[in-house]
This record gives sequence, structure tokens and C-alpha cells, in this order.
Amino acid sequence: MTPPPKKARTVQETATDRLARLLTMVPWLVARQGIDLDQAAAELGITVEQLETDLRLLYLCGYGQMPDELIDAQWENGRVFVTNADTIARPLRLGRDEALTLMVGLRALASVPGLGERDAIERAMAKLEQATGASAAAAARVEVAISEGVEAGLLSDARRAVEGHRRVHLRYLVPSRDEATERDVDPMRVVNLDSRWYLEGWCHLAQDTRTFRMDRIARLDVLDEDGTPPPDAQLRDLDLGAFTPRPDDTPVTLRLQPGATWVSDYYPVDSVQTDPDGSQTVTLRTADTLWLRRLVWRLGGRGTVLAPAEVAASVREGAQEALQAYE
Repeated sequence: MTPPPKKARTVQETATDRLARLLTMVPWLVARQGIDLDQAAAELGITVEQLETDLRLLYLCGYGQMPDELIDAQWENGRVFVTNADTIARPLRLGRDEALTLMVGLRALASVPGLGERDAIERAMAKLEQATGASAAAAARVEVAISEGVEAGLLSDARRAVEGHRRVHLRYLVPSRDEATERDVDPMRVVNLDSRWYLEGWCHLAQDTRTFRMDRIARLDVLDEDGTPPPDAQLRDLDLGAFTPRPDDTPVTLRLQPGATWVSDYYPVDSVQTDPDGSQTVTLRTADTLWLRRLVWRLGGRGTVLAPAEVAASVREGAQEALQAYE
């Protein structure tokens, strides 16, 4: 009996998620040359429109820039043919450094409290240790901490809420305003970025998707209520970090002297203009101007707010108050 096809879905994903899906999709299509377009979309669990979008993207992918170095995809006749993709279709072969890096990552992952599928991690570790032989000892000498500042129980409860689609009530500390807020959240995922744990979900207080640092969650209660986010709730693209500006955030223009230009590398910016002396004029967006004031004060005179005027005035007043405190 042939199993029913997977239900098609509209894919809403980050760049990293899409890359992972394409890396799986290409060898799958190579092994099924001439597959019907509708059938391929159904088997992959995506819409025909999404599959066609992915196939158009493949035109830009390959190991070089010449026409014979790029993947070729054809589907105009209703059947999908993917050629010139032998490189990506071959099994992955890890170098020594790549294997050791993967082993270090797996060891760090295995130390995460409340993590399931530990047997899969252990099996992968065993295979890598067997393949690398004596070199595997180097990975054991490297320690990576990815759970500092978060209690194991809190992390476990957050994961349980995500998996069970349960709403949570948070008491969340907001250092920039020196206050704690109470809010209900429909959790969507728990993620680790730069050695910090974050809970992302639909916040009923903000009526939007929000990302919460878990070391700032003073209390998390899993409620006996359905925590399914609204249909239009979307995960934020965290490839650039936890700080992702929104279109309605306040645009701020900064003048950065040499020694402070790391700001444009560390934070997402709308524009950067670099002068011959190495200084920069950058524009970024933020919903928290108090955070921005603290950033400028931390630059110690090497950063100046050019616009808007009220933010620049606020920075000057705060600096003057700090100096008066010393007097």
C-alpha cells in the first residue's frame, strides 16, 4: 500500500534552515531524475511554488562561476531534472580539523540539561572517534560551556512547553528599564546564540514575536493552556545574532572614530560610510534608545549621535549627570 503524500506547507525559514533543506533536496532530486513536479513537492513536504523558487536558486549555486560549474535545473515540462550536481551529491568527507570541531560541538551539546536523543549523539561520537583514531583525544581536551547562567530546570521547562505547545507565564527582567515585567508567551523555540540561551515566542503583551534571554527570566510557569502561536507568527532570522532590528524601530545615525568602528561589525546596520581616516558614519535601528545611550557612553568619546536630535541630547545630558556625580 502506497502511503499518502506529505501535506504541503508554506515554508517560513531562516537562511540557515533553507540551506540545510537545499543540501538535502539536491542529492534527493539527482537520484530521482524526471520526477513529476507535483510529486516531488509533495514528497519533500513543500508547495510547488516553494520548490520552483528553490530550483531557480540552484542556477546560482556551484563550485565556480563558469556555466559548466553551476548546477542546472529544468522543470518546465512538469518533470524535474537536476544535473551538474555531482559534487554536492557525493558523500561528505570530513577533514581532521572538521571532525574534531564536530566532536567538540557534540560534547557541548551532550552537556545541555534536559536534552533528548542523547543516544544519537553518543552513536555519532563513537563513529567519529573510531574514524579519527588517536586524534580524537584532542577533542576531549577542549571544553565549551553553553549553559552558563541558566538553571537546568528552567531550560527543561522551556523545552517542555515548546514540545507540548503549552503557554508560559514569564517574569522577565529588563535591565535597560531596571524593572520586571509579567507576560504570557506562546513559545516557538529554544536556541543558543553566542553561549547564551534564548526563548523565542509570541508575546501576548507585545502582540508580536519576541526573543527573551533566559538568564533574565526570573520565573517561568508552564500553563495548562494551548500555546499555539497565531498563524502569522514567524520565527525571527537569528543568523546575525539575537539583536534583529525591525522596520518600525528608531533610526539612529552615529559618527564612529577609529577604535569604535567595531560597532558596525557587531550590530546590524542599515548603512556604513567610511572616510579616508578610517572613521565611519553608520545608521542603525533600535527600539531601545537607553541601550544605545549606554553604548555611546561606553565608546568614551569615540562615538557621537548625529541624529535624531532628541537622542543626541539625551546622551549629552546623561554624560553631564555622570560627571556631576564625580564632582
